[in-house]
Amino acid sequence: MSEQRPDGRSGGGSGGGSGRTVRRGYLRTKSIEQSIKDTEEPEHALTRSLSALDLTVFGVGVIIGTGIFVLTGAVAKEQAGPATALAFVVAGVVCALAALCYAEFASTLPVAGSAYTFSYASLGELPAWIIGWDLVLEFALGTAVVAVGWAGYIRALLANADWALPRALSGPDVAHGFSFDVLAAALVMLLTVILVLGMKLSARVTSVVVAVKVAVVLLVIIAGSFFVDPGNYHPFIPEAKGTLSGSGLSAPLIQLMSGYRPTTFGVEGIFTAAAVVFFAFIGFDVVATAAEETRNPQRDMPRGILGSLFICTALYVAVSIVVTGM
Repeated sequence: MSEQRPDGRSGGGSGGGSGRTVRRGYLRTKSIEQSIKDTEEPEHALTRSLSALDLTVFGVGVIIGTGIFVLTGAVAKEQAGPATALAFVVAGVVCALAALCYAEFASTLPVAGSAYTFSYASLGELPAWIIGWDLVLEFALGTAVVAVGWAGYIRALLANADWALPRALSGPDVAHGFSFDVLAAALVMLLTVILVLGMKLSARVTSVVVAVKVAVVLLVIIAGSFFVDPGNYHPFIPEAKGTLSGSGLSAPLIQLMSGYRPTTFGVEGIFTAAAVVFFAFIGFDVVATAAEETRNPQRDMPRGILGSLFICTALYVAVSIVVTGM
């Protein structure tokens, strides 16, 4: 055990040093050596069973969602036109820069926790605590939204078969007063059981789900290519049509920070659209959470993170080209 000194430093007991630096109070950090050593304790150790391919599939599964079809149409109409494909390229390059940071951190500190662990080792305990709760809220909200959306699709499918759940078990969108979305809860419980049974099983289930998702995207690309009208690509970068600027607190954040006034269409409209489609790339950072379960983190983590990002960027660009051409 270690004891806390009056000056805020951690003092080592009979087992030696605690592995922490001499920063004071809430800014004390946890060394990389100690973080890795903690993962080697038998009661806390995770099985290293994931390869670079598993991480790539995992990343593709997290990143790709139905938002790609929604975002492409909205952005093409309001900000970039056919140049939406370039907006995805710009967003992909920006994400790649962040992905390089995650890959570097994950290969240097191959411990579960992602940004929480990285910030604990570099910024300190209090920033790590804040970031940890941010991650919990992010994943909880994302899980809830996806589960409720999935439940809505299942209810629609059941309605086509003239069968419906009781209103009280169909969620607040259907019932009045007390309600419980039993389908969304069932999905969360099922995925929880899969995760508890082991990461390798989870990777196999993820591979199946990703295969279905990629097949749907490829179906849209291949089938839609037969309905492309080349005339829809002219002009590829539409003429700029005014700005999205404002004044005071109503101005976009980028205008307040840099003076840049976002525009609709034109070359600047591509960057405005890139800020919107960036949402479609969110999730590649989740791959870093599997660092502790990766066979060779130094080699496989960068390949998994960057590989999944490259595949998703290529699919997004192809979808945007086909959709705007249709």
